[in-house]
Amino acid sequence: MKPEPLSSELPPAGLPQEVVAVLRDLLPPPGDGLALHEPRFAGREWDYVKDCIDSGWVSSAGAYVDRFEAELAEVTGAGHAIACMNGTAALHLGLQLAGVERGDEVLLPALTFVASANAAAYIGAVPHFVDSEETTLGLDPQRLAAYLKDIATFDAEGRCRNRATGRRIAAVVPMHTFGHPVDMDPLLELAAKTGIAVVEDAAEALGSTYKGRGAGSLAPLAALSFNGNKIATTGGGGALLTDDAELAARARHLTTTAKRAHAWAYEHDEIGYNYRMPNLNAALGCAQLEQLPGFLAAKRELAARYAEAFAGLAGARFFTEQGFARSNYWLNLLLLDETAAADDSSPDSSARDAVLAASNAAGYRTRPAWNLMPSLPMYKDCPRMDLAVAESLARRIVNLPSSAILGTGIAHAR
Repeated sequence: MKPEPLSSELPPAGLPQEVVAVLRDLLPPPGDGLALHEPRFAGREWDYVKDCIDSGWVSSAGAYVDRFEAELAEVTGAGHAIACMNGTAALHLGLQLAGVERGDEVLLPALTFVASANAAAYIGAVPHFVDSEETTLGLDPQRLAAYLKDIATFDAEGRCRNRATGRRIAAVVPMHTFGHPVDMDPLLELAAKTGIAVVEDAAEALGSTYKGRGAGSLAPLAALSFNGNKIATTGGGGALLTDDAELAARARHLTTTAKRAHAWAYEHDEIGYNYRMPNLNAALGCAQLEQLPGFLAAKRELAARYAEAFAGLAGARFFTEQGFARSNYWLNLLLLDETAAADDSSPDSSARDAVLAASNAAGYRTRPAWNLMPSLPMYKDCPRMDLAVAESLARRIVNLPSSAILGTGIAHAR
């Protein structure tokens, strides 16, 4: 589809015009459009991928898969990494290994990418949506604790259940929104008290840390994504992380169609999944991980420049990390003030959409946050708590161009 012609005119006076003016001053000329996030291939990607092709090891076995898993465990601080075909598969596998079963409920932030809810639905579990906190954009542990006091009970075996539905509340999935870590310690304490398993959705948070610990190593099981728009990419891919050797071994078994090792026989002892990452993708990932420190530095530099450029902007603020966290700033964002977001220029368009329309017309591919999960038709009848903060955030977030290349100065010369 051919993109719309870019406008050389500034939008009408006000917040949209000011945002576009800052983007034009800070970023390189958009040309046919400056992407929200694009990969950077400046290392040994071609050498490693060509090596796979030359050797013939392009599928789900090969040296690069083993190498990628080992390097990923080292980068995140996790004991084991199991490379998967995508982040959704990793999350699905993590929930299954956490003991989630058909008919259980899984606590999820309403403000998340749809894959989080889909992974629970694949098992036959019921997503149960909870609110976020404005300081992290992620799941709010304090409000969740208060909510569970109201709606949860414990059966004779000590399992946490939803009093209204009778279903077991089996797991909670904190998602590090746009790379900003959730406040994990109080959540882990709550999970320990209630017996609810924690599966960390770190899909967007490779390289982020919480109190000095790497995202993906903060819970017994965690999922990462290496989609083409992530800070490091394998083209399509993900990984399951765990410190538990037995869980890691079981994950490897399940991701290889539950096939038992044998010189020639096809012996499968349970229902498994064809979830293993191909060697070809892992080769790309190895080259990307070699450059990860540079990607992180470039993205933090870009975030610092955004923070300075948008300082003092009336009606919005640049979102920054909390004191307990070091974010990878996967996607940078402006957070409109509540009053600005409520000040609609017409009945059909919000202030957020006016900023999005103006910046996209100028060639800067800004985006809103995802539609809240309960607004999607397949999840509209799922249980939920009051979502006042998530609803507010959803109408106020504007994601900004965030590619690592924009933080290096290289982009200005292209």
